[in-house]
Amino acid sequence: MRRRLCAASVLLGLAGAGVRMTAESAEPKEIRFMTLDPGHFHAALVLREAQAGVAKKVDVYAPLGPDLLDHLTRITRFNTRKSSPTAWEVEAHTGPDFLERMLKERPGNAVVLSGKNRGKIDRLQASLDGGIHALVDKPWILDAADMPKLERALATAETKGLVAYDIMTERYEVSSELQRELVNDRAVFGTQLPGSPAEPAVYMESVHHLKKVVDGVPNMRPAWFFDAALQGEGINDIGTHLVDLVQWTLHPDQAIDYKKDAKVLAAQRWATAIPEAEFRSVTGVAFPPELAASVKDGVLQYFCNGLVSYTLRGVHVGLNVIWDWEPPAGAGDTHFAFYKGSRARIEVRQGKAERYRTELYVVPVSPADKSALLTAVNATLERVRARYPGTSAVDAGAEIRIQVPDALRISHEEHFGQVAQRFLQYVRDRKTLPAWERPNMLAKYFVTTEGMTLARRGEPRVAERRAPR
Repeated sequence: MRRRLCAASVLLGLAGAGVRMTAESAEPKEIRFMTLDPGHFHAALVLREAQAGVAKKVDVYAPLGPDLLDHLTRITRFNTRKSSPTAWEVEAHTGPDFLERMLKERPGNAVVLSGKNRGKIDRLQASLDGGIHALVDKPWILDAADMPKLERALATAETKGLVAYDIMTERYEVSSELQRELVNDRAVFGTQLPGSPAEPAVYMESVHHLKKVVDGVPNMRPAWFFDAALQGEGINDIGTHLVDLVQWTLHPDQAIDYKKDAKVLAAQRWATAIPEAEFRSVTGVAFPPELAASVKDGVLQYFCNGLVSYTLRGVHVGLNVIWDWEPPAGAGDTHFAFYKGSRARIEVRQGKAERYRTELYVVPVSPADKSALLTAVNATLERVRARYPGTSAVDAGAEIRIQVPDALRISHEEHFGQVAQRFLQYVRDRKTLPAWERPNMLAKYFVTTEGMTLARRGEPRVAERRAPR
């Protein structure tokens, strides 16, 4: 039996807070979002800001349960905040046949997919087959066996003139953008060094936290989030961002052929131990039966960490994905990344010394070159001044620090609005979708899925951290 979200107390509470349930289903005259089974808070962050040319009406298709209610509550907070409130009007369609109903009713022309990762590629394919644009949170696939499904989905989008876009928020982080500019300036960076498996020439370390605050509110997670078979592991999830940044930085606007350009050399995985009391503090429930096989002596062994070593066009890359339980006081998720060139190492740090803010450094290979490098860095910043006003190079002794004004620093949550804007631009003018996005999607997921294949073959262990802490 089909069910709408009809619990009177829930509907009245949401409606009073600005989330309205309506019955109209007219053919969209503008871009109108539908959200499918929003099991991850990223689905709501797409709607954190109002977007020009986007209908206020949003339809959500999902099973009736805590994931849906959490999603609606987040939208309520956006609608009722004091500063720049949104005005979304939400109609929720519930029941076990939510995917089939969305494809049949189609009140919108663009779907947001963010939630359970296993099977996500099949929902994407069904949406594209139905002629619907898709804004999709990572990861799209978890296993190497699903690479043909990814190829088919991307081919379907291209054939039908649809936009299927990956939510790569890290491309919009100002430190990543400036790092890309400096790596691609030979006067500053020189040429990219090849490195080795033991000493990669490109290295990224990303530390995330299972218990944290998102958009000013403690982030509760569904119990299924801790099912690695459903959610994927660190290499699948955060690793997607890191591989994307490597390709995007080393080879801007260039297509990567994963069959020729990428080779995965080694990988490993290890667990974060979560006692049941801590599990309850972020889920509100005890260990569910689905996780029983991963619980030992009352502690969940959550395989969410991973290290991958691979080459991209002969350059050795190391990626380290870590999920800790809770950040230190005043800290949040952190990012550390360096690229080694013949003239300088371009490095992003976000440790205690940086007050847990991303800071960008240029470290000369030869101390004698620092003066010339300072001149070259200033020339780079002058060239990009229109896009990054107020940036400057600061002599910091043995290295050069890039001073980034606060006006250019926006939060992780705000990056979702930037991604949504780019997606909407591509939907309105489909010819602007870069030709390199499709092959580079394949290359990205080739590295993450092959990495997971290798990691599962080896014995679990704990990798060393390289980032300053």
